[in-house]
Amino acid sequence: MIKPLKLAVVGHTNVGKTSLLRTLLRDVDFGEVSHRPSTTRHVEGARLLVAGEPLLELYDTPGLEDAIALLDHLERLQRPGERLDGPARLSRFLDTAEARQRFEQEAKVLRQLLAADAGLYVIDAREPVLAKYKDELAVLADCGKPLLPVLNFTNAASQREGEWREALARLGLHALVRFDTVAPPLDGERRLYESLALLIESARPQLERLVLDHEQQSEDRRQAAIRLIAELLIDCAACRRSVASQPQIEQGEIAALHQTVRQREQQCVEALLRLYAFRTDDARASALPLADGRWGDDLFNPETLRQLGVKVGGGMAAGAATGVGIDLLVGGVTLGAAALLGALAGGGLQTARNYGSRLLGKLKGQRELSIDDNVLRLLALRQRQLLGALLTRGHAATTPLQLRDPQDDAWREAKLPEALRKARAHPEWSSLNPAARLDQAERQEQVLRLSEELGGN
Repeated sequence: MIKPLKLAVVGHTNVGKTSLLRTLLRDVDFGEVSHRPSTTRHVEGARLLVAGEPLLELYDTPGLEDAIALLDHLERLQRPGERLDGPARLSRFLDTAEARQRFEQEAKVLRQLLAADAGLYVIDAREPVLAKYKDELAVLADCGKPLLPVLNFTNAASQREGEWREALARLGLHALVRFDTVAPPLDGERRLYESLALLIESARPQLERLVLDHEQQSEDRRQAAIRLIAELLIDCAACRRSVASQPQIEQGEIAALHQTVRQREQQCVEALLRLYAFRTDDARASALPLADGRWGDDLFNPETLRQLGVKVGGGMAAGAATGVGIDLLVGGVTLGAAALLGALAGGGLQTARNYGSRLLGKLKGQRELSIDDNVLRLLALRQRQLLGALLTRGHAATTPLQLRDPQDDAWREAKLPEALRKARAHPEWSSLNPAARLDQAERQEQVLRLSEELGGN
């Protein structure tokens, strides 16, 4: 069995060390993240495994608080004429009372780095390059372990990445990595682990395994998310409600259908958040607010459609019927019972199976309610918008999720995918209908085809 690589995550207080661990572990509950200084007071560890084998151990450490005084103290500990190397000098310090009292927090950090194979030195790139940070690096260098600077908060407008790169180069630290823990780049983990492999060549095989495993997991999550959205759209496209042609009854059934679709969309939202290991209160947005994981802008409000660029037709402004199609099937042409039954017979078995009950319903003065095409467009746009935001959100983020306007114009203007048009004729494909048959091979095929379209644009 390969011995896991041990990494100590070190740095000044309140620069995002715990945040980095949360994002790498995809665990919003790891440690405690706060704007208060010195939040982490002890060492906390976690393992990353591939196929049950631990490949990497990560250790969160307290923040360094007084490196300037510690560096002076270390220099005073060295006796005249002595030429102790860094680890020997630190070993002497760690045996003193000062390491258990005044410099207790710094001692915890140094012990962990000495026991590790390497360290990740986390930097708040918004901060100026101050003397205290240079002294921290001088103290950490005494551990004699490879140190990889990690520039955090690089997406902030006030970041000073150029200053930090120059300062680190002057200290001999030329290898570094940009990794914003709030909004990490899609290839952020790969870059981090590849940079580590340059510093620790012996660990390259396990780091490469870790990268490949994480990328496969990421793609599997994305495919699972797309399928969740496809299932939602098929469910809503195939959803139908038979209702008597009486205005009061129709209005009640329309309201009930609205609520059913809202609940089904909410199930999809919650499933996406679970899939990406976020809490429901992580998903709130300004343009389309999600309060406690729920969309604040109503799915059946024409203004919501306009916000996402979906053109609103006359039918969508028809009062209580907003977002619902009323299917008369015969388009207002008066047919007698014999003509209707003749149409069924002439159409053959397949026509009778798919449309028979609906045509016969017309004889009884019934109508069918279905979800308007524009609502299906809005469902697709909103869920793809949410997925896009989750793909680029770090698990250290504490601010509300910001949803950008989706760029997929095809869902605004083009014809609906063939899979959704087919679903219109198959009410048994919807979990929202009685007697649903979700395991039908043709339904599964259409979900797959729709997933491919969703994933390709």
